[in-house]
Amino acid sequence: MLSTFHGLNTMVSGIQNNRVGLNTVGHNISNSSTEGYSRQQVNSVATRSQTIWSYSRANQIGSGVGVYGINRARDIYADRQYWKENTNDGYYNAKAKNYSKLETIFNDSDDNSLQASMEKFYQAWVDCSTTASTASSRQNVINAGYNFAETLNATATQVQSQIESVYGEILLSVDNVNSILDRVTVLNGQIMEQEANGSMSNDLRDQRDLLVDQLSKIMHISVNETPNGMYNLVCNGTTLVNGTSKVTIAASEPLNNKVYGISDYTLLIKESEVQFNPGNGELYGQIQSVLEDKQYIDKLANMAAFLLTTLNDQHKAGYTLETEAGVQGDNFYGTTGANYAWVQTTDDAYMTKDGEKLRGINIIKELTINQDLTATDGHKKLATRSMGDDGNINGVADGSNAVWISTLFNCVKKNTSPTVNAQTRSIGDESFYSYYNTSMTTLGGATENMNNKVEFQSDLMTQIENLRESTSGVNWDEELTNMITFQQGYAACSRCLTTMDEMLDKLINGTGVVGR
Repeated sequence: MLSTFHGLNTMVSGIQNNRVGLNTVGHNISNSSTEGYSRQQVNSVATRSQTIWSYSRANQIGSGVGVYGINRARDIYADRQYWKENTNDGYYNAKAKNYSKLETIFNDSDDNSLQASMEKFYQAWVDCSTTASTASSRQNVINAGYNFAETLNATATQVQSQIESVYGEILLSVDNVNSILDRVTVLNGQIMEQEANGSMSNDLRDQRDLLVDQLSKIMHISVNETPNGMYNLVCNGTTLVNGTSKVTIAASEPLNNKVYGISDYTLLIKESEVQFNPGNGELYGQIQSVLEDKQYIDKLANMAAFLLTTLNDQHKAGYTLETEAGVQGDNFYGTTGANYAWVQTTDDAYMTKDGEKLRGINIIKELTINQDLTATDGHKKLATRSMGDDGNINGVADGSNAVWISTLFNCVKKNTSPTVNAQTRSIGDESFYSYYNTSMTTLGGATENMNNKVEFQSDLMTQIENLRESTSGVNWDEELTNMITFQQGYAACSRCLTTMDEMLDKLINGTGVVGR
């Protein structure tokens, strides 16, 4: 049998339910611009009915409404898709950023670029081949050669600086990762504690998912949720977070890399000293960028080695103007009397200087103009003429050796002088120009390809973000509609409660007093 105040209790539950709904709407509107916030909604359920009897049969009458739960609107499929594609987005952007900086270093449109100085050097040899007896023409070759060597060294220094800059970004990324992992473990513990009574810790879950969003841009991440609501985070087979415990990513001590003249770093799991591989994402893109930057130092080193070996050998095959009879030339680049040679094997390639092995930046540093050529009347030591077919040295106006040197810039190996076309060359069989232009074309193609990937990935990320937003985003129109609904429901329940109160007042205070 129903209690006398059954109707009042029913209306009170409706008032309470609508009030919770209004509070939730207010919470949604207040956080509409909060990053990572997910729209919350009240899940209501009818409370347990009561049995009443009439005409010898049982009937069920409702007893009101109760709040079953307040849950956030979240699409786990969209989340996992976002985390996956966000990793690719981070990788592409890191690579594109590095390519952009490399293109700035090798800016061929600049009058002071490496290509411009190379063309001036080539043109100086061409001019000298026709005016070899002119001191100004010969001096122009020396000046242009000096400027080209300086520009190549400066370009290599800029690439070194770029590598150091990328390593700085890597170290910042590592600090950021460790900070995120710390906060995720703290939130794991708080969520488990709050949800122990069966409720949903919506706001804390939003904060944790936002951290996972940030982490997914930095590295490849897999997310597994345990039955008690905690996240386990795994990166490329390495468990980073397991409930409330985590590992620490650390950079090794600086490793002196003599080949490239920089300090290298290796990423490690601090607790086990095992090398860590982020697998993908921004951090992986930065690591790959360091490797690519080193390849461009190698290309510059190959160019320097070509000048120190092949060009020097061709210069030494010519004759100077020091005496009328002529003296064979010495090295145009490097140290007077030093023997430079390029060694190419199946497994290795390097340059030797009097038997000493040189690689990378050390080859580039060796590329300096021979000091004999920069001394007073040093232009006379420029070996521009050759020996004639009669066995005599050609006259002072002869520039035939300068012609052979100029062919090294724009002719393939087989079309160069017999003096050098049998040698193994650091740039292969192509010309000096072709080697550089091929390298720059490769850089340009890689940059364009990566920029296209960035643009495509950006469009894809926009679609995924819109998908997430359609589920978890706060829609003002929807919230205002809900607000009116709850407001009207609250008012209706209140009015019904007042009516029932008036009925009970009449029943209790008015019954039995008729006729007094």
